[in-house]
Amino acid sequence: MIQTGKTGQFINNTSHLQLAAFVLGTIGWILCTVSMGIVEWRVWHVDNTTIISSGIAWVGIWKVCFISYLHVSPGYREQFCHKFSGYDSFIPHEIYAAQGLLLIAMFMGLLGLAATIFALRNVYMGITHKTLIAPFFLVGGVFYIFAGLCVLIPVSWNFYSVTHNQSIAFPPSYYMPSSPAAQEAGAAIPVGIVAVILLLLSGTFSLSYRFPMTTNTLMKS
Repeated sequence: MIQTGKTGQFINNTSHLQLAAFVLGTIGWILCTVSMGIVEWRVWHVDNTTIISSGIAWVGIWKVCFISYLHVSPGYREQFCHKFSGYDSFIPHEIYAAQGLLLIAMFMGLLGLAATIFALRNVYMGITHKTLIAPFFLVGGVFYIFAGLCVLIPVSWNFYSVTHNQSIAFPPSYYMPSSPAAQEAGAAIPVGIVAVILLLLSGTFSLSYRFPMTTNTLMKS
């Protein structure tokens, strides 16, 4: 009769792809969180540099920022930021969507990591019960893919708005023009794209897990 330890070792050897899924999911979740905090979702180039001294403003999903020399000493730069409020009606739908969906993605990603950690812990501790391994890889994979889709939607939507040079009707208190002379995608969008790729890959790897059906055969031999 082959010992349970050898069976557990055999199961270990079938879960390398899921370990890779955990690593990719962790990196993807971190990048998702990073993209939320980056203000450079859209980079606006403006013609009037009276207030926006550098001629460049950064539009994020939580606030808008720009460099200004106004009311400060010559040669001294100061970054002004104005946070969005939940009551601001001028905020476009894609920014509202990004705020909500990225928060959901962060939460779903955490659940995916927790499920994967639990399954991997059981695998590497030699636990051979299928119900304590396979379902958790499955659940983790679903959470990863859902998180990836929640990042994909706002990233794609905001990138579309950038490529079509869509405007935002900022109120006067923001000191921002309603339309830029030109705009380009900021750093948050490629970071979000990488997060989407990693989360979807992680989900695919997790869902591909198949519990080895050789345990009974090994026990009988």
